[in-house]
Amino acid sequence: MNYSPINLEEKLDKFADHWAPKIIAQMNDYHFKLVKFQGDFVWHSHADTDEVFIALDGEMSIEFRDGKVDLKAGEMFVVPRGVEHKPFAKEECKIMLVEPAGTINTGDAGGELTTEENVWI
Repeated sequence: MNYSPINLEEKLDKFADHWAPKIIAQMNDYHFKLVKFQGDFVWHSHADTDEVFIALDGEMSIEFRDGKVDLKAGEMFVVPRGVEHKPFAKEECKIMLVEPAGTINTGDAGGELTTEENVWI
């Protein structure tokens, strides 16, 4: 058993790419992922799961077809399952995602921003 804490800053320093979540831990059937956002993502939804966004550093928005939510460091938001959304960050923003193992970052949209689902750092 490893009783060492996970240092989020050390993990974030290991990658520079945007929109490519990296798994840092698993609790039961859920992954904790770190990701860096900058610019626009794609409109998408997750039919089978809610998605948790926790802003660690910077600011971001999550657009919805009928509004948006703005997050800054220290804030979180839960996007309900099946709700179409599009994350956006004007400048780099560091985020933790909490979602079921196997969740695809682009949900039902697919495309070039889809990343491998099991990238551990």
